[in-house]
Amino acid sequence: MEESKKLPKREEVPVALTWDLNVIFESDEAFHAAYQELEQKIAGIAAFKGRLTESAETFLHCIQYILEISNELETLYVYAHLKNDQDTANAVYQGMYDRASSLATKAGEAISWFEPEVLEIPEEKLSGYLKENKDLVMYQHYIDQLTASRKHILSANEEALLAGAGEIFGASSRTFNVLNNADLQFPVIKDENGDDIQLSHGVYGQLMESMNRSVREAAFKNLYQVYQGLNNTFASTLSSHVKYHNYNAKVHHYQSAREKALAANHIPETVYDTLLEVVDDNLPLLHRYVALRKELLNVDELHMYDMYTPITGEAGIKFTYEDAKETTMEALKPLGEEYLAVLEKAFQERWIDVVENAGKRSGAYSSGAYETNPYILLNWHDSLNHLYTLVHELGHSAHSYFTRANQPYVYGDYSIFLAEIASTTNENILTEYLLETQKDPQVRAYILNHYLDGFKGTIFRQTQFAEFEHFIHEETAKGTPLTSDFLNQAYGKLNARYYGPAVEEDSEIAFEWSRIPHFYYNYYVYQYATGFSAATALAAKILKDEEGTSLENYLTYLKSGSSDYPIEVMKKAGVDMTEKNYIQEAMTVFETRLNELETLIETLKA
Repeated sequence: MEESKKLPKREEVPVALTWDLNVIFESDEAFHAAYQELEQKIAGIAAFKGRLTESAETFLHCIQYILEISNELETLYVYAHLKNDQDTANAVYQGMYDRASSLATKAGEAISWFEPEVLEIPEEKLSGYLKENKDLVMYQHYIDQLTASRKHILSANEEALLAGAGEIFGASSRTFNVLNNADLQFPVIKDENGDDIQLSHGVYGQLMESMNRSVREAAFKNLYQVYQGLNNTFASTLSSHVKYHNYNAKVHHYQSAREKALAANHIPETVYDTLLEVVDDNLPLLHRYVALRKELLNVDELHMYDMYTPITGEAGIKFTYEDAKETTMEALKPLGEEYLAVLEKAFQERWIDVVENAGKRSGAYSSGAYETNPYILLNWHDSLNHLYTLVHELGHSAHSYFTRANQPYVYGDYSIFLAEIASTTNENILTEYLLETQKDPQVRAYILNHYLDGFKGTIFRQTQFAEFEHFIHEETAKGTPLTSDFLNQAYGKLNARYYGPAVEEDSEIAFEWSRIPHFYYNYYVYQYATGFSAATALAAKILKDEEGTSLENYLTYLKSGSSDYPIEVMKKAGVDMTEKNYIQEAMTVFETRLNELETLIETLKA
């Protein structure tokens, strides 16, 4: 029995279930040859330094040279990281990955002068370049992005001083990471079988899904007892980091840290405010779902440690990888023949590394470079959840494929703001397909609950984080000290408002802010909620396609890359993220599926 549980070695995995990296480099020797050639090219960047004002032709050649290096570097890096991830115990590929990472650092240092020098070129001269040399026109948006923050750039000396202090400014974030990931000592508790288990971040997430309530409660209380013991320390690290965000924004002439953070992708601040407003208006839907959870768990009091355990039992349905491929092709038919042809390429041309093997990196992702296939790493197990994972990652890879096939390298990628929309649109379409084809009430309940839990975790919970993040930045700007007591009270009150009267106000949840790394990311987390909302609205549009243009608009979004600002790309897809409609449309889908689950539960009771 023990032998059967062992993971296969990498060389034992059937070739058909592995990704084909030979189309990037025929051999490791070819990689090393390309590496040496690129090293020499990187050294050549210095020849352009100080010469950007010479002529339009010199400016163009410099842009092309830097982009060529970036393109080749990405190819090298992707090959090395994929080789490393397929077997992290392989010392050869560990070394290859380290070399690629070092080369990326070297390239970054060699190119670091370019943007400041571009910003020193007067606007009139840049405009003249664009008129003088027609080959520069395709780089217009790229140049606009570089120069958009011109009025917020300080003198070269001032920027150098701030850059030099970067490690100091980042000290609070690094201290948090060391504390949170290395130094915290969590206690040993009992698992479902009564065995001792060492509590950790990963184990905590698993235990929160346990069907044994006493295990969930013990994990919850023991975890937060540790954070309570360092409450003042975490308040200090968070406060210092928020002050850094505010200071950095102020010296660069922004009105707030949020304005500076969102300006990087030209996202209007109204997008953020609208998200908070619409989610707040729809909190009664979350309260209803939480109340249903209380009813189905059959508890007198619902606690925060009851929020992740399954409420509809097992799915009673599994998918082999071959089954999943078939289901994926059927489910995603609404995305049209052009889209399905890309999925066929993914399966036939071995973009996907399917099964788990010894040493393989855990989890799942989509990765690739402009010149490579958009590869997918899986660790397949026959389950409904892994079907969703496959469909999700194919969404990312199809997005990457369409972008690279339709855009030049300079626009051959897309922002984080757009990244999760394509993958989650696929998930929504799969959910609709499963609800149309699965008739077993228990399976349908599981699918509905899967969707509602995902919505809860991505839209409601991430918006809660976004609201708290903005609150602490604003309070700091007013001069309010972010003491542990202040943060605990504010977070506890916010959590109670979000989850509603069906949930007990557990004192431990007030410390949750202290373990959330996203609060150090500088207005990043809201994008999970806006992306999921947009995806829900897009899937609904594609499936209804009342105007007959929804699919065409969606494909336009997939093909746009970074050729325009994210908000404008989404308008082409048919979703104006400066308005509230798309979030409200997502809420309507949530309510419809909540209604169905409530009705289904009543049927199962009868």
